[in-house]
Amino acid sequence: MQTKPLRVLAWPAFNTREQNPYAYLLYTHMQGAEVEEFSIAKLLTRRYDVWHIHWPEMFLNVEKTAAAAGLKTQAVLSLIDFARRRGTKIVWTVHNLGSHERRYPRLEKWFWRAFLRRLDGFITLSESGLRSARERFPELRDLPGSVVPHGHYRGEYPDNKRAGCRERLGIPENAKVVLFFGWIREYKNVPGLIAAFRGLNDSDAALCLAGREFPKSGTSKSGGSVRELASGDTRIHLHLRHVPNEEVQTYFGAADLVALPYREILNSGTALLALSFNRPVLVPNKGAMAELQALVGGNWVRTYDGELTTEQLGEALQWAHDEHRTGIAPLESLDWNRVGEQTLAAYRSVLFPTAGCEENLTGSTRKRSASASALHS
Repeated sequence: MQTKPLRVLAWPAFNTREQNPYAYLLYTHMQGAEVEEFSIAKLLTRRYDVWHIHWPEMFLNVEKTAAAAGLKTQAVLSLIDFARRRGTKIVWTVHNLGSHERRYPRLEKWFWRAFLRRLDGFITLSESGLRSARERFPELRDLPGSVVPHGHYRGEYPDNKRAGCRERLGIPENAKVVLFFGWIREYKNVPGLIAAFRGLNDSDAALCLAGREFPKSGTSKSGGSVRELASGDTRIHLHLRHVPNEEVQTYFGAADLVALPYREILNSGTALLALSFNRPVLVPNKGAMAELQALVGGNWVRTYDGELTTEQLGEALQWAHDEHRTGIAPLESLDWNRVGEQTLAAYRSVLFPTAGCEENLTGSTRKRSASASALHS
């Protein structure tokens, strides 16, 4: 077992802190590794033990043409081939099981097949994510897979302006406030939330939508833009823009309940962000949400089945008011130092497969066998 720090190239590592501090928090709390931000120049001129990739499907979401998406994904695959020839191990954290926008299905099918056969190992953020990843991508069944949870966001965002949050947002102080926070994208089903909320016969209820509309997601399959769907209901407050980090506290400080009515969900950084601000969340009973509920308690996470209805939303808003809970959501097990240690263990299970270990969500360690059958039974 090597004792010198592992050399890790991460994509991304530190430069997405403003948009999503997940990677920044992971790598700044990782002891025993020298982590560098990915660049083509670094990959071509330096040697690394691990190239850790987080969202390889990114270009499938953001590029405006299939040609541009195809060129950039092919470039990524070529760089992976180059790195592997130099002995670098490729590790993927499975945040999603596909691109959210589904713009180029034929290209995407080709990309995943090509990408997966170049992997040396993978990480999921939950046990259910591990099972789902191997079901969706059978190629992963023969690779080392580790479960490393998503850490919390406490301490990353300012949280010192507890008074006056609703006043700053133009929301009545006595309102019962439902918050949706984050990118407004088709799969997040904001129109469904608006429809469920508009059915509430409660003049004291308020819905706050905070976040930028993702390109080509302003018009939903259910018809109409978010602004059109919300028009005419003065209880709905729209803040359709990027929210700077220093203002995040205002939105969560104003909320009684954070509702995330996603049509598809594997993991949710936004749910953890809400819990980091000690706000109860309403989420679909999909992906890792049941595990999150078990981890922090049913008085902090409420799930629902099927499409979100007015009745379910109303009951959840009442639950947010009435349920007894301590002032602090129990997120100690999601400490970033621990997450960093588990990620290092995942790297070592790929680099040294006969001597490594696999971490699970609760932090216990399972001995890994050198045989593939024992390793992936």
